[in-house]
Amino acid sequence: MTNSKLLEQFRSFYFRNYPNDMEIQISYFSVFGGLGWDIDTSKPIIELIQEIILENFDILNAKIQELIDTEPTHKRLLQALAVGDRRIFSAFNRAGLNNGNGGAALNYLQDIGLIQMEYSRERHPRDINPKAKLKRRDARHRISHKVLFAHPFVRFWFYFIAPQIKNIKNKNYDVLLSSIQEHLNSYTSLIFEELSEVLLNYNLRDAQIVSSGSYWDANLEIDILTITDDEKIYVSECKWTNHIINKKELHKLREKCVKLDITPTQIILFSKRGFSKELQQLKSTTLALYSSEDFEALVKSSSKDKLIENFI
Repeated sequence: MTNSKLLEQFRSFYFRNYPNDMEIQISYFSVFGGLGWDIDTSKPIIELIQEIILENFDILNAKIQELIDTEPTHKRLLQALAVGDRRIFSAFNRAGLNNGNGGAALNYLQDIGLIQMEYSRERHPRDINPKAKLKRRDARHRISHKVLFAHPFVRFWFYFIAPQIKNIKNKNYDVLLSSIQEHLNSYTSLIFEELSEVLLNYNLRDAQIVSSGSYWDANLEIDILTITDDEKIYVSECKWTNHIINKKELHKLREKCVKLDITPTQIILFSKRGFSKELQQLKSTTLALYSSEDFEALVKSSSKDKLIENFI
């Protein structure tokens, strides 16, 4: 179940801007994806943020305010979703909302297409064993769905820009730019994870995928868990960091599979900067390794004739 909207935006961004490599494509797409403006990807990303976002702040802020209907609860929820763990209940808490006004804000933002739901595949302990006497913690556990932003740029705005609006209006950019320098890799990790799922499912396009997305429960999280109708299981971890990935990440993912009581058909690791020699030597039909350049498959199979409409 490939996220076709994200894939279309990714392809549109590539054919609009022609970045030199896929690492630049992913990095710049995570900030400007969905904006629909031409981006000079030969320039440093911080310079572009100043040139495109800060110099056009009034225009962009007016459009964002129009989208969220200038409603403070909408803004608070979007900020909470942008920086948090994406779980609905924790976002409500972070934004100071309850199930009533938080649910109304969530429905509005979903209806206008700014966010989309990612439903949990966790089973409540009560459903697993209805007759068992549950521990207090298990009995009180609430399964929470998560939220994804429909446009990378909107998430970037509410992650970095919205908390600094007062400073930006006063032309004081120091705190904002320092925050972006410090946290941009961490911010990009989610987009990389989403795109990794798109690439995985693209490579499985001849199979019938019955379930795909991140997996989370009360005890663990797996970046991607994809299941096909012939009961093949694919599990993935995605690391957007400036160092190569070593065997330790493979061990950690295998441990999660044991705890979840699943036997994966294939483990797939996605890395920004590649893998250690030891890990590369373990590549097989049960272990696949993908780095940034492998995402070129997503644009090679597309046509440059179709540039999608974006939200601005």
